[in-house]
Amino acid sequence: MSDDSAAPGTADELRDVILERYDDFSKRLKQIARYVLDHPNDLALETLAVVAERSGAQQSAIVRFAKALGFTGASPMQRVLRDGLLANHSTLGYGERVRRFNTSLAKKETGESGELLAEFAEGDILALQNLRETIKRSEMSRAVKLIDHAETVYVIGMRRSFPVASYLAYSCLRVGKRTVLVDGVGGLVSQQLHCIDGKDLLIAISYHPYAEETVGAAQAAAKAGAKVLAISDSAVSPIAKLAAQTLEVRESEVRSFRSLTATICLAEALVIGFAFERERNGIRPRKRAVKT
Repeated sequence: MSDDSAAPGTADELRDVILERYDDFSKRLKQIARYVLDHPNDLALETLAVVAERSGAQQSAIVRFAKALGFTGASPMQRVLRDGLLANHSTLGYGERVRRFNTSLAKKETGESGELLAEFAEGDILALQNLRETIKRSEMSRAVKLIDHAETVYVIGMRRSFPVASYLAYSCLRVGKRTVLVDGVGGLVSQQLHCIDGKDLLIAISYHPYAEETVGAAQAAAKAGAKVLAISDSAVSPIAKLAAQTLEVRESEVRSFRSLTATICLAEALVIGFAFERERNGIRPRKRAVKT
């Protein structure tokens, strides 16, 4: 008779095992693995039928995934996640709050500009609350130290992530950090990264669907021995798997428009955290004239 003794015993252990084995899963199991990582509260609180509908996978596939991790079925895996949720005294999951918010929007017709502003503001508030709840202090501390210890910080973010990359590069320069914005103008991403080495850091920002240029830059940086700080939407995104540290951000999406508010907030905290770190070390940024 089989038991769950070989299966992960805590939510953290479950996450670690999934990350470790992710590349070996089939395409279908990778889909389920990503859903478990990105929506653990759903797995903890919802029925298997609801989880199957939301993840786009069959219930039998979810059971097969659980068994591949050493569980006797899906229910023991859900119990591990539920125990973790209760241990952390977590409130209603972000995914569920967003679903309720979007359900309320779906019942409304598109309104005037003032009403739209309220809708987008509410979506961003939910994303910011989730950011505060999910990014650990230890993760922020490690990310700041990566910036502090780097000789040169390279920053890349393409497509919708470009505003964040440009803000990070500008702000890091303002606080005295040698920084290179990898903007890829003229198709010169590889040339802009030509000098990166083991003393440097690449901050890579990308969300699904992931920009090929950003993934390629992260691969090149890792190959050159540089550390990678990833800002992305999943622990199994292509850049997260190459990173020394990944900061996961779940942005709001209102009426099919995705925001960058939470990511910009995170970028601000990283830069100011780095500035404070330099002050604690007795280093003050050089004053320089920067045109805005």
